[in-house]
Formats: sequence, C-alpha cells, structure tokens
Amino acid sequence: MTEYSSLLSDAVLRHRARIAEHSARIEAELASKVKSEFIANMSHELKTPLNTVIGFSKLLTQHQERRLPDKEIVEYATLIHDAAGHLLSVINDILDISKLQSGKYVIDSREIDIENILRDCLEEFRHTADAAQVTFAPEIAADLPPIRGDATKLKQIFGNILSNAIKFTPSRGTVTVKALRTANECAAIVVRDSGVGMSLEEIKVAMTPFGQVDGGRSRWREGAGLGLPIAKALVELHGGTVEIHSQQNEGTEVVVTLPGRDSPTASAIGLGIRSPAA
Repeated sequence: MTEYSSLLSDAVLRHRARIAEHSARIEAELASKVKSEFIANMSHELKTPLNTVIGFSKLLTQHQERRLPDKEIVEYATLIHDAAGHLLSVINDILDISKLQSGKYVIDSREIDIENILRDCLEEFRHTADAAQVTFAPEIAADLPPIRGDATKLKQIFGNILSNAIKFTPSRGTVTVKALRTANECAAIVVRDSGVGMSLEEIKVAMTPFGQVDGGRSRWREGAGLGLPIAKALVELHGGTVEIHSQQNEGTEVVVTLPGRDSPTASAIGLGIRSPAA
C-alpha cells in the first residue's frame, strides 16, 4: 500500500506539472502574441500621425517656392494639428496604462456631481457622433447621488467608453447613455450601442491592454487598444465596477457603477442591469 500510494502521488505530481507547464506555455504564447500585436499597432498608431505632421509641414516650408493659397495653408495646419493631437493622445494612454499597472497612479478624490460630468462628456462627443452619423440618446436621472472621485479621470473614463461606442457603431446607428440611482445609493451609467458587438472571447481581448479584437476591424477604426483597460482600471480606483455585455452584430453595453457618497459599500454588485443580448 505504501508503494502504491507513493506511485499514485508521483503520478499526480507529474500530471500537475504537465498541466502547469501547458498553462505556462499558453500564457507565454499569448504574451508573445499580444506583444507582437502591440508593436504592430503602435507602429501604425505612431507612424500615421507622424507621417501626416512631417508631410504637410514640409509642404508649408515650401511656401516661398510655391505660393500656397490661404485655404490650403489652413487645411494643412488643421491636418497637422489633428495628427499631433492624436499622437499626444496615444502617448498619454501609454503613460497612463504604465502608471496604472505599476500601482503608482493617484486620483484627486473630492465630492463631485456626476450628472455634470456626463453632460460635459456628451456635449464634447456630440460633434464626433454627428460626423459619424450616429444618434446620441441620453437619459440621465435627476436624482443621481453625489460621489467622491476625480472629475478629470471620470471624464476620461466616459470619454474612452463613448469614443469606443461611436467608433464601432455604423452610420445611422444609435448610442444610448442612461444614468440612474441604484437602491444601494450608487450611480450606474449604462452606455449601449447598436454597433458590431463582440463575443465573450473578444471581450476578454478588448479588456487586455493593447489588445485588438480583430486586426481587420481595428484598422477599420483606429485605436491603440487602451481605452477600455484604462477605463476599467480608473473605475476600480474609484471603488467601482465595469461590466460588459455584448453579442456580435447585436451591439455592446458597458455598465459603470460608482459608489455614491452615502453608499454602504465601496462597489455595487448585482444591479440587475443587463442588455437584451446578454
């Protein structure tokens, strides 16, 4: 019996070792894939605006040799400005995710009105939605609880989520934004779009820093794959939660829950908010 027990123990240990080795190999392959995709995506995201800045600024330097109409000068300057803004946004996202992953990110927490934050974000992205022919449909409750948080970071959270919703919603689609007070004194913000949607596996990829759900789709709409991971990390720093419900070709719903000033818990769970597709 002792010998049998020893053999069985060795067999169990070998089996566990094989499982651990297999898991480690899968994780290493995934990490390598994510790294390769990150390099490819960053190359595109950085080189594209840089090429725009270099190309059109060179045209402006040739103004003395080839007189440019004022209209073209303004057009080139606008393109340079937009490209530089996009480049700065990508660099800021990379710095943010690095700080968040290192645990050195600090928020300036104070009591704020979440309704004002949401309305400012909606107004800011209304022009983007109009340009993409996407309809905004906000429904913000008047009794949202006051919360403690960093106004700038909260705008970044909702900006990232709204940007994604608009980006992956085809023209004539709709993005609805609902904000309500929950029974446990939390603020729940639900952003639902009628866009391309994601499978469960794609949601996991989308929540991974630098993860691109689909190479073809990501090139259809620009992005470094940092919006949702940054939003989730910032929400968690506020003691809140992020839930994503989606189906391919059925749209996506993102539920952000933030604890109110008088909420008995640091985060709210089980709000009962689900999309029909979930």
